[in-house]
Amino acid sequence: MNRAEKAQKYFKEGYACSQAVVLAFEDLLDVDKSTLAKMSLPFGGGIGRLRLTCGAVTGMAMVAGLLLAKDENTPENKMATYEIVRELAKRFEKENKTIVCEKLLELANVEAIKGGTPDERNEHYYRHRPCDELVYNAAKILEDYLIEVGMI
Repeated sequence: MNRAEKAQKYFKEGYACSQAVVLAFEDLLDVDKSTLAKMSLPFGGGIGRLRLTCGAVTGMAMVAGLLLAKDENTPENKMATYEIVRELAKRFEKENKTIVCEKLLELANVEAIKGGTPDERNEHYYRHRPCDELVYNAAKILEDYLIEVGMI
C-alpha cells in the first residue's frame, strides 16, 4: 500500500483529512502516532470546520515542516520552508482548482457547512464527498515531492 492509499484508508477509518495525510507519513516522522493524530486533528474541515485551507493541504504542510524545515529560527529557514509549502499547495491547486475546503466541496456540489457536527461517515458520505480523493491526491503530491528532493 502506497502513502496515498494509506491516507485514503485513514480517512475512511474516520480520521480527519489533515490527520489522514499526516499519518500516512508516520514512519518517516520522529513523533508517535497519538501525538501526530492530536496535533493534526484541529486542521480537519478546513481548520476546525471553518472551511478555510483544506485539511489535506495543511497535512502536507505539517509533514513538510517536520521533515524539511531546519531547526534554526532564522528568516532564511522560514522562507525556505514557506517556499516548499507554496510549491506543494501550487501542485495541489493545479490538480484540484483550489486549496480552499469550501470551494473544493462546492466544486463537488456538496454544501460546505461551516461549524456544527460533522456528517456521519457512511456510504452516502463517501460517495458524494471528494475528501477521500483529496487526501489521496495530497499524499501522492507530497510523496512525489519527497522523492524528488531525495528524502525518500
